[in-house]
Amino acid sequence: ATLPVFLPMAVGVVAGDAIAGEANSGTLRYLLVAPAGRTRLLLVKYASVLVFCLVATLVVAVSALAVGALLFPVGDVTTISGTRIGFGEGLVRAALTALVVAVSLTGFAAIGLFVSTLTGSGIGAMAATVGLLITVQILDSIPQLSGVHPYLFAHYWMSFADVLREPVYWDDLSKNFQLQGLYVAVFGSAAWARFTAKDITA
Repeated sequence: ATLPVFLPMAVGVVAGDAIAGEANSGTLRYLLVAPAGRTRLLLVKYASVLVFCLVATLVVAVSALAVGALLFPVGDVTTISGTRIGFGEGLVRAALTALVVAVSLTGFAAIGLFVSTLTGSGIGAMAATVGLLITVQILDSIPQLSGVHPYLFAHYWMSFADVLREPVYWDDLSKNFQLQGLYVAVFGSAAWARFTAKDITA
């Protein structure tokens, strides 16, 4: 429930505000006075968004595990395939699942960072990023557009469930990782090109 809606929305807000928020508050020019340069600033901003992706995902996972341990007996874990694995291996699978979810958000984070370089309004960048998220998810749910689905950044998000199979099903997971890498490369480059050539007035 958190991956399709709540986690991406939080990431969209943080990524959209990364550069535009600084411009809106008037601190972007002061950040660029330092000898670090625009490229380094952009990389640090993206790294901070990635850290947020990982921390937010881990918070959700740890909270769910803690509540589950309080409400249900702790013991062997039944996988989606119907087999049973030990509790220790189940914890490892849960950690891997959280990592896969965090990686799944990297492409969307790059899109949000790119949008953030296009405007000086933090709220505008956040709204545009979240609006794009909603649009893509609507497109991914329309069967008539199935030919486009594999290229949408959110299409393979639910592949994290394949970590909970026995054995782990890697097909959709690898497609997800490749797709996210493509989005990071394309929109990261676009963000860099835009930000390094942008006239900073605030």
